[in-house]
Amino acid sequence: MSTPELSLYLIGCGSPATQADATPTASAQTMGFKAWNLLRMAQMGLTVPPAFVIPTAACHSEASRASATHASTWMPGLKALQARCGTVLGDTRRPLLLAVRSGAPVSMPGMMETLLNIGLCDATVHGLIRQTGNPRLVWDAYRRLIATYGEVVAGLDAALFEQDLHDLAAGRDERDLDFTELRELTRRYLATYARAHGQPFPQDPTQQLADAIGAVLASWQSEKAVAYRHLHELPDDLGTAVTVQAMVFGNAGGRSGAGVGFTRDPATGEPRLWVDFLFNAQGEDVVSGRRSAHGHDELATVLPATWDALCTATAQLERTLGDMQDFEFTVQDGQLYMLQTRHGKRTPQAAARIALDLWTEGLINQDEARQRTATLQAADLRQVRVVAIGGEPLTPLGQGATACNGVATGEIALDAARAQARHASGAAVILVRRDAETCDMAALEHAQGLLTARGARTSHAAVVARQMGKVCLVGCAALHIDEGARTVQLGERTFQEGEILTLDGNDGCIYGGAAHTVEVDDEALLTRLQQLRQAANS
Repeated sequence: MSTPELSLYLIGCGSPATQADATPTASAQTMGFKAWNLLRMAQMGLTVPPAFVIPTAACHSEASRASATHASTWMPGLKALQARCGTVLGDTRRPLLLAVRSGAPVSMPGMMETLLNIGLCDATVHGLIRQTGNPRLVWDAYRRLIATYGEVVAGLDAALFEQDLHDLAAGRDERDLDFTELRELTRRYLATYARAHGQPFPQDPTQQLADAIGAVLASWQSEKAVAYRHLHELPDDLGTAVTVQAMVFGNAGGRSGAGVGFTRDPATGEPRLWVDFLFNAQGEDVVSGRRSAHGHDELATVLPATWDALCTATAQLERTLGDMQDFEFTVQDGQLYMLQTRHGKRTPQAAARIALDLWTEGLINQDEARQRTATLQAADLRQVRVVAIGGEPLTPLGQGATACNGVATGEIALDAARAQARHASGAAVILVRRDAETCDMAALEHAQGLLTARGARTSHAAVVARQMGKVCLVGCAALHIDEGARTVQLGERTFQEGEILTLDGNDGCIYGGAAHTVEVDDEALLTRLQQLRQAANS
């Protein structure tokens, strides 16, 4: 069977005649939903880093996946990208660095892989330092590449690199390390990679790119991606595209950072920006679930012009695309770059309010609002709330950031096997984990809720939990897990695995035991929904 020719799409680079928007075959099906929306943002005039896209057809067979990794396939796109950026992959004086991202025709948050900083090696480090004037940025990017490449391409345990970081940082936040410490950390990562993999980290940037493309395509068949497709009844032959994009650096210092957000509150539908942001960080820090991010207040205070630009850009996304958006962005030295947008996952309550508000605001018509709310019933919009009884006030043991509202009560389970076994026995389960990671998606299917010590409201696992209707609290600083002893400490109390917790996703509180709850109807929302249906029938 012959391998189909893989035609590349260009976004923001090359001549107008070769742009994806001038190519009739460009669509979410052919170039993946993520790249399709990247193209649409570029067409809106928003600032996006230039890119080329290997189509979803590359994922359809073993032969096409192999072809996609060959330089003959991606070199035309790379040359166009280099011409646009004025830098060259592997050049020792002005090196180009690349992000390699997945993107299926439908949204699958966090189910496939991304590799950043492709192109850094011993030969290009010093050229990038001269180019940027920022040695801390460069050594931070290099050590990130080694760790991610080791985990995604070489299949190494991420804990190996986390241990190196732990040993060097001695309890400090990695963002507080200076460039000499990051240089030393990079050298430790290189040694760890070589020792664990049996081969040194690849110093050829073109090999890095080819391997990254292959790893992204292979992640279509990863355990978590297959489980996600099965859970959501998605066909296995959709495939993923591969977007190869010029890097922008959120880890460039105090006026840089990475963020993820929603144009409206995905839990309640309230019309306000809902953003998690980390200064001096890359996007993976926010969405991976391994770091706790903060809300937008600090960004708005420190970089008000950038915050205003973000508000303007996201308002334009809603006006053009007609729905609440889930977006990712990077700020480099105060400059805003939009990296992704998609229709945001939301709770039923948020779905009703957002549709009604968009109709009231004139962004969608009455028929569209009715269609978006057609399946919603009063029971779907009913809110469960924790209440005190007997006059005694409720005393929470800890607080987390609320990624999905509601109340969940169940036994503590510290891993997927325990969650599945107790669920099979008929028990309600709360999955308690250190990080909010998408590898726990299958376990979350058997749980009532998720509680994590680290992670952001917008991490991929939290987004998936919201989509599944699971109560989710992340970034609980009071939570400490002893996996060896199979215990959980919340403040001054220690719980054995199997004891009961209650998660209050409405206000972010965690309680010991089974809290009392009541169901409350949102009368105002129900009235608005009834008015919409009556107007549609009149």
